[in-house]
Amino acid sequence: MPGIAIGRLCEKCDGKCVICDSYVRPSTLVRVCDECNYGSNQGRCVICSAVGVSDAYYCQGCVIQEKDRDGCPKIINLGSAKTDLFYHKKAAGEITGGGGRTY
Repeated sequence: MPGIAIGRLCEKCDGKCVICDSYVRPSTLVRVCDECNYGSNQGRCVICSAVGVSDAYYCQGCVIQEKDRDGCPKIINLGSAKTDLFYHKKAAGEITGGGGRTY
């Protein structure tokens, strides 16, 4: 669940929606859970964990689709980053899809 801490973005990610990476119509301020904003992670970029320089916003499209209510955006981005990495490695041939059943 999102906490009271405001999400931040670095210079490279500034202006992006934290869910869909859109640069259009920033709408709602991003809230980050207390665990993701603790200690050395405080004030870090929600997307890439660099030093945060500006506030993070959800775009109007993600607010309409209620993606801003899915939970902490840092955790959501971490999960999607791991999934993307898996498919990039699979496309590059580093992961073979063996071992299982074939239908």
